[in-house]
Amino acid sequence: MEDNAWLADAVARVGADPAAIVRAFAAAGRHCDDAAAARARLLRALPPDVLPYWIDDLYRHGDTNEKLAILTALPGLPLGAEAVPLLHDAIRTNDTRLLAAALGPYAGRLDQHAWRHAVLKCVFLAVPLEVVSDLDRRADRELTAMVAALRAEREAAGRRLPDDAYRLLDPIP
Repeated sequence: MEDNAWLADAVARVGADPAAIVRAFAAAGRHCDDAAAARARLLRALPPDVLPYWIDDLYRHGDTNEKLAILTALPGLPLGAEAVPLLHDAIRTNDTRLLAAALGPYAGRLDQHAWRHAVLKCVFLAVPLEVVSDLDRRADRELTAMVAALRAEREAAGRRLPDDAYRLLDPIP
């Protein structure tokens, strides 16, 4: 299904007229086998000075697959912290795919408080912790205490934490 000619043309259109990304971004799912990779390529075609505006607009108006493509593309885009609000939005959802994508490499821009709560939400929703970038480096005593409290809650209800969450209960120096 992938039409390299279509993608090359769409990338050229977006480079010449950033507003062209609105239609191209949505259409990528119909024209390309790997829509996420095609969407990332379209985002990289945007001039850096308008990139924050367009990723925000596309994310806010996009479907789940479009949002997921943006979140996974963030680490490869020339951005500072402009897209952190998108991470907060993804973390607020109960869509485990968006939550996992929000905790990729770009999540290094989240403050520690927000990051801890996002990791705790992963544990709560049984999102594998292997998706959390820099987990071992960023985990701290406060996260351990939060996970311990969740474990106590779960055990009182006769349930367990996901197996990978127990590593967060090890003492943090």
